[in-house]
Amino acid sequence: MLIPRQKAPALVVETLGHGRFDLATERPERMTLVCFYRGLHCPICANYLKELDRLTPEFAARGVATIAISSDVEERARQMADKIQAKDLRVGYGLNLRDAREWGLFISASRGKTSIGIEEPHLFSEPGVFLIKPDQTIYYLSVQSMPFVRPNFAEMVQAFDFIVKNNYPARGEYTGTV
Repeated sequence: MLIPRQKAPALVVETLGHGRFDLATERPERMTLVCFYRGLHCPICANYLKELDRLTPEFAARGVATIAISSDVEERARQMADKIQAKDLRVGYGLNLRDAREWGLFISASRGKTSIGIEEPHLFSEPGVFLIKPDQTIYYLSVQSMPFVRPNFAEMVQAFDFIVKNNYPARGEYTGTV
């Protein structure tokens, strides 16, 4: 189980137009927001990523780099980027499902075509949102087994202002006896 304040697992993926993303070499001013999404087949992901793209400049102004990552192949990732008209959001693809498991992501099996008529991959990861500090430690994490009811990026931007102003620590780090 991943724990805040502990080192994040390795994460290396190719991106559309931004070269290779390697979390170990990321150097954001404050944090990197990693948004794992299900893939092109997911209409909820498209709306969610559109909002993240819209707010990426707000995150950047606060020293937070953003990236959205799926296990989709390059062509499907490009179709998603086109669908959401990505301008500022980096889009990564080819997430190895073993790496997805290391990140604590749930894995689902295909149920055929989705409501928008796109075939699901044989296996794919479910959503997760992480804030990773420059020292590679986990500040925040939210992992889901379903595509519904995800963390709100607009609220996260506001929360980030509070975090910085109050030097608010990562929470959920206690692993002792209860």
